[in-house]
Amino acid sequence: MLIRIKNLRLRTLVGVQEWEKDMPQDVVINVEMECDVGRAAQTDELMHTVDYKKLKRRIMQLIETKRYNLLETLAHDVLRLAMEDSRVMRALVEVDKPYALRYSDSVSVVCTANRRP
Repeated sequence: MLIRIKNLRLRTLVGVQEWEKDMPQDVVINVEMECDVGRAAQTDELMHTVDYKKLKRRIMQLIETKRYNLLETLAHDVLRLAMEDSRVMRALVEVDKPYALRYSDSVSVVCTANRRP
């Protein structure tokens, strides 16, 4: 089963330019997790699935308390959070930085992790 958090819009300090170190910028985070949640489907109990609200809160806390030079590092940190739940077999994280480049809607970084061989 796939669980997705789509277009989580947050503001954080990200970038290497001097002005970026003091001015929070928008980022858009998407998380896709392939999960083993068959038991949750049978029991209808939160304890048997990945708590995406809790994950969202942890992502928000991370973004609010850390400063990043690179989107790559930010995406990797979010991916690490997504993979902490052992029911997540595979995760994909995409982080967009809107208007990072002139003439472009955004720049994004995608990273993945997989527990399967």
